[in-house]
Amino acid sequence: MTDTAADGPSGRFVDGYLLYLLARASSVASAEFHEEVRARGVPVVVWRVLASLKGADEGLTVGDLAKSCLAKQPAISKTVDKLVGKGLVDRHEDAEDRRRVRVRLTPAGEAHVDELILAARAHQARLVEAIGKGEIETLRRALLRLIERAGAGAPPVEVDAIPDE
Repeated sequence: MTDTAADGPSGRFVDGYLLYLLARASSVASAEFHEEVRARGVPVVVWRVLASLKGADEGLTVGDLAKSCLAKQPAISKTVDKLVGKGLVDRHEDAEDRRRVRVRLTPAGEAHVDELILAARAHQARLVEAIGKGEIETLRRALLRLIERAGAGAPPVEVDAIPDE
């Protein structure tokens, strides 16, 4: 016997499958914002790195950045090299472990990402309108619980290919 409770309105399994719906929603919403980021002349991977560093005052390791950016470490290392060259981030020794290197925003990087974050917040506000303010916190908490439960011990997975821009 099959469980049709999760089937979508069309009767197709995939149209009601939670993981498909999460991936599709992310893909559609991200594509819209990524277009806006690229129109500003910023590669998506640069947006992800800068946004991930915002608020991380001590910086992040390249490995932590790769997890946060949903990308592979070599791609993030190459992006960090480019951003160091542009003066948007810098590298420094970890205060507790001198063998570890952390990446953090420079003042120029802070200013650059702050403009992008304003655009991201505006984009998010448009999405929240579609869901409704009353439901957004429920959705956020549910997604965080899902990530915590499903992600326990799982290696990070690259969600979409990030071209070398």
